[in-house]
Amino acid sequence: MAKADGMNYAPESHPDPVVDRGEFPIAAIGLDHGHIFGMCQGLIDAGAELKLVYDPDPAKAAEFRKRFPSVTVCRSEQEVLQDPEVRLVACAAVPAVRADVGTRVLSHGKHFLSDKAPFTTLDQVDRARKTVEKRGMIWAVCYSERLHNEAGVYAGQLIENGTIGRVLQVIGLGPHRLNAPSRPDWFFRKRDYGGILIDIGSHQVEQFMAYAGAGDARVSSARVANYNHAQYPELEDFGDATLVADNGATNYFRVDWFTPDGLGVWGDGRTFVLGTEGYIELRKYIDVAASADGDQVYFVDSTGEHHLSVKGKVGYPYFGALILDCLNGTETAMTQEHTFKAAELCIRVQLAAERISGPEN
Repeated sequence: MAKADGMNYAPESHPDPVVDRGEFPIAAIGLDHGHIFGMCQGLIDAGAELKLVYDPDPAKAAEFRKRFPSVTVCRSEQEVLQDPEVRLVACAAVPAVRADVGTRVLSHGKHFLSDKAPFTTLDQVDRARKTVEKRGMIWAVCYSERLHNEAGVYAGQLIENGTIGRVLQVIGLGPHRLNAPSRPDWFFRKRDYGGILIDIGSHQVEQFMAYAGAGDARVSSARVANYNHAQYPELEDFGDATLVADNGATNYFRVDWFTPDGLGVWGDGRTFVLGTEGYIELRKYIDVAASADGDQVYFVDSTGEHHLSVKGKVGYPYFGALILDCLNGTETAMTQEHTFKAAELCIRVQLAAERISGPEN
């Protein structure tokens, strides 16, 4: 997928199967966001077999089948849910309805992988938690800016290995290209997408919690604005926030829809992690004016200064770990508590946000 188009960007594949062919059939329901391509490809590369797909819009299903020719297009959601072979359903429906789809999926004895943001209200998070407790299935979320980015994966490995000591602060910058004419109507309705701090902010909150090893956090400040898109009154084109984790680590992040046309990718995503014994900078999707390749990791520790290009060298172990979790009843890919806490916090950040009045609003 073109790196200039964030809506349909899917990272290059890294096949690393953890199961034999046919051992883990999957399906897809809800094709409203292009992330579904990367989610399904990640699972396929880990050994899953994509069997079925359903979307109320036949055109979306037909487009999906062009990418995955062996998939069978179903006439209803029930065809997917009632198939006894399907073990997991991936979903990138409109954010506001992902929780309802997930509830139906788990109620039919299948695991669920949602695109981010998985929820738009705290009530949805609560219902999902209760559904997991009742059904005993996994409700997973593909926070792709950490899990489906090799620099993000490698940074986690550095932190886990103690390379920079205890994490004190995470700074995340998540600019995105708006490309408004290509966006669907729901993208501009706040009840559907939830707000910018829920939508693309969900990546930043989850990343902070993961790198900091935090179990919870409180919101110190949050702001949103529609600075330059008065023609879309419900769009928030800017947001930022600060959080403090239960272990004392702090976080600042900024998300926006102001990627200039001259940038070769959909967004210059950056992450900075400060530790007691070093620091890391990630240039996730491009190294501006130096290299078109993303997945650039810069870090400094007690041994010196380091720059690694990890593209094609790390892979995306999350998907294989998720499949094995589904088969073995484990939580190695991501704990259920972390999945839901990250989702809950981005909603709390959104609810706490002060709306800034710009010249157009």
